[in-house]
Amino acid sequence: MNVVVVGGTGLIGSRVVALMTGHGHFAVAASPKSGVNTITGEGLPQAFEGADVVIDVSNSPSFADDDVMEFFTTSTRNQLAAEKAAGVGHHVALSIVGAERLPTSGYMRAKVAQEALIRRSGQPFTIVRATQFFEFALAIGDAGTVDGVAHVSDAVMQPIAAALVSHAVAKAAGGAPLNGMFEVAGPEPIPQDELVRRAFAAKRDMRKVVGDAQTPYFGAVLHGSELVAGPNAQLSSLTFDEWLAGQKWLAERSLVAV
Repeated sequence: MNVVVVGGTGLIGSRVVALMTGHGHFAVAASPKSGVNTITGEGLPQAFEGADVVIDVSNSPSFADDDVMEFFTTSTRNQLAAEKAAGVGHHVALSIVGAERLPTSGYMRAKVAQEALIRRSGQPFTIVRATQFFEFALAIGDAGTVDGVAHVSDAVMQPIAAALVSHAVAKAAGGAPLNGMFEVAGPEPIPQDELVRRAFAAKRDMRKVVGDAQTPYFGAVLHGSELVAGPNAQLSSLTFDEWLAGQKWLAERSLVAV
């Protein structure tokens, strides 16, 4: 099977390319670095020629409301049009659990718009919705830090390792189109402030973490469980603490401490 991974050099995409290749498929990464620009359309016809599946795990370079909406809608329209012209039989896209529950977030609105374009396109598709990644914990804390104190939401999340999301995307690409979506999530709901607190503790970062119900996440104030997966989600078994214990930076810190 010939597979094109849009955004194939990023956190998820690079793993998906490796997984698809490891399972005997011919998978290539498509990005501006490889001459493929989904905003201008440059390189799309050539990249999609002969492809059986297109996987879109790309992300906007800017999270400003107008920019992110323009990115996801323009990129998705161009991909879908090029896929139809090339006869691609399956479009797989990565989206976010709970995006439709956070309309005040420009980023989430853009992901909902992306999903809608895919559903209306007539292209066979599968949408994989994932919860937030374990890898985001430190960045969430950094983004909320003012004067040495990290202020983050205390709403519940259900994070998952990026590697496991990559597996879910690759598995979806290897199967028949669902013409629908499924969710993947971690095994345990965790308040966002607790997630950051655990990540800081593992890295021996002494910053204080303050949980604040009014602190926004991606521009939206969370009110509880908007980012928690539904009852039919596919849950991984890897906990955040287990993931932390396996991180290279944590092992290196331990060796230095000894």
